[in-house]
Amino acid sequence: MSVSSKCYYAVRAIYALAEHASSEPLKIAEIAEREMIPIRFLEVILGQLKGGGFVQSRRGAEGGYRLLRAADDLTVGEIMRYVDGPIAPVDCVSQSRHKECDFHGECHFFGFWGRVRQAISDVVDRTTFADLVRENHERKRGYVGDWII
Repeated sequence: MSVSSKCYYAVRAIYALAEHASSEPLKIAEIAEREMIPIRFLEVILGQLKGGGFVQSRRGAEGGYRLLRAADDLTVGEIMRYVDGPIAPVDCVSQSRHKECDFHGECHFFGFWGRVRQAISDVVDRTTFADLVRENHERKRGYVGDWII
């Protein structure tokens, strides 16, 4: 499974908005600079995220983007699936785009790939953007979990 550049940038953009944590919108140029996203690509991504009901925009000099939901109510998995589609290392274990393979019923690896898909889903579906912001702030202070780095 590979995350597309578009998905990677979408997750970074949502992260920037989650970290901003203000009722005032964040300007697209600031998101692009902070997260090192090409601004033209970011415009397309934010338009798509707006269409999906994840962000809202305001025009004008005081305009920009903000999250429509609280960061602790928005998971990384939601954004990944919205942008890239199902999370599955191979098509035969995809829950929403299942595709039979040549080894139908005889694949030695079907259970393994299913566990890989489930492990990835568990991580991205249990991780909110508030979790990522908190984790990053702890890392910057020198702590990750119980470890000092």
